[in-house]
Amino acid sequence: MRLEDLARVVSPSGTGGALAREIEGLSCDSRQVRPGGLFFALRGVATDGHDFIADARDRGAVAVVVEDPSRVPEGMAWLKVDDARLAMSRAAAAFYGNPTDGIPVIGITGTNGKTTTTYLVEAIMAQAGISAAVLGTISYRFGDQNIPAPHTTPESVDLQRILRELVDQGAQGVVMEVSSHALEQRRVDGCRFDVGIFTNLTRDHLDYHLNMESYFGSKARLFTELLAADDTKPRRTAAINVDDPYGVRLAGSSAAPVLSYGLSSSSLVRAEEVVFSVNGIAGSLVTPLGTTSFRSRLLGRFNLYNILAAVAAGVALGLPLEAIRDGIEGDVRVPGRLERVENDRGVTVLVDYAHTGDALENVLRTVAEIATGRIITVFGCGGDRDRGKRPVMGEIAGRFSDLAIVTSDNPRTEDAGAIIVEILGGIRPLGLREYGPVELSTGFEAKGFTAVESRREAIRLAARVAKSGDIVLLAGKGHEDYQIIGSVKHHFDDREEAANAFRQELPEGRG
Repeated sequence: MRLEDLARVVSPSGTGGALAREIEGLSCDSRQVRPGGLFFALRGVATDGHDFIADARDRGAVAVVVEDPSRVPEGMAWLKVDDARLAMSRAAAAFYGNPTDGIPVIGITGTNGKTTTTYLVEAIMAQAGISAAVLGTISYRFGDQNIPAPHTTPESVDLQRILRELVDQGAQGVVMEVSSHALEQRRVDGCRFDVGIFTNLTRDHLDYHLNMESYFGSKARLFTELLAADDTKPRRTAAINVDDPYGVRLAGSSAAPVLSYGLSSSSLVRAEEVVFSVNGIAGSLVTPLGTTSFRSRLLGRFNLYNILAAVAAGVALGLPLEAIRDGIEGDVRVPGRLERVENDRGVTVLVDYAHTGDALENVLRTVAEIATGRIITVFGCGGDRDRGKRPVMGEIAGRFSDLAIVTSDNPRTEDAGAIIVEILGGIRPLGLREYGPVELSTGFEAKGFTAVESRREAIRLAARVAKSGDIVLLAGKGHEDYQIIGSVKHHFDDREEAANAFRQELPEGRG
């Protein structure tokens, strides 16, 4: 594609050098520039892309998109823009032939439920004969391809390249998680969405967004800006959870018609006569397409909301009600989301990604609804992230668990012990019994808590004290198969650790 054509796409406020040249690739990382490339000089929190323009030129960049043209070396072509990230998103879409123009694209945002909802929407579309690709927290996948996801939503140049590859391979639709970071950084501004889904909003990522209003504002962009109708896609829909107070606000400002979902009688998509059990969820779905009974193997009230979100997407796409029902009734298994770890001890072991206060409370409420024995929760909080949620999560775990085992998560560059101290600050005011790990070697009777810094040892402790009929919840890491200590990733998978721990022999005298 020629640089002059890309210039028309990004509408620069100034240009320099020869624009009549072919562009062979796009990059915002000077180390990845190839001969004939166009380099985007992005300003970040820690670095400024303008500092790497010379490096990009030396690696073969023939032009650069900048916010400050005074930093461009003499003789290099440049385009001046007010927002380099927005320019990059639009340029990337054009460079890769606008891959989202001709297929249905569903974007899902919110604090919790995004990943499970992508799996459900994918299943519904499959029942309707639409082979969809999925981009999300766990992986980017289509057909036999399943690539671990380094980011929930890739940078725009990578995102548009991936989308082009998926469409060329036969993807007939795309279901994607859209993170608040991606919306704030305009990574998805080059995508043309048909449906936007808002799941909920609770405290998360405040290390980046600083406050809830800023966090909400980033999420809202999908609905207030990116769902605005255009000639390419004149019919777009916002599927919004109106049981969430932020959803109510969003419904009043959406640029697209709103298809509300929830449990209230005013929701256009809702569930009635719902029954929760260890076998899943059953009830009736009420939609603008009609009413139908349904059953799902997913557990708990929060998964009911995920089901309703997916149903709303199916309705918005105009899919048959039968396909929608069959999709949610299928064997939808989501890695690290209340994922079972089988054992022969009679203990229900569940691994879940819950890493916010709201998510942890939702999961523990679900577990409490189906529990016949005690609830043992193993959890921690990540380092270099929002510190304010640590005591909140501690209080929630202490309140809903018979035994809360506080441990490390991904401590990153923080001291794991110091993180645990902050978590315990939310548990201790509950007045529960504080156990020492040695004291727990023979089990426990009174409701209480303990702290074990090693996550492996914490999981082993849970396995030692659990009895038949108990539920052990390993929360926070879910599908992740690593633990970040310092700046190094170490292999660590809660599912593997739990399977190993429950294969160990019981201490003498127990059984």
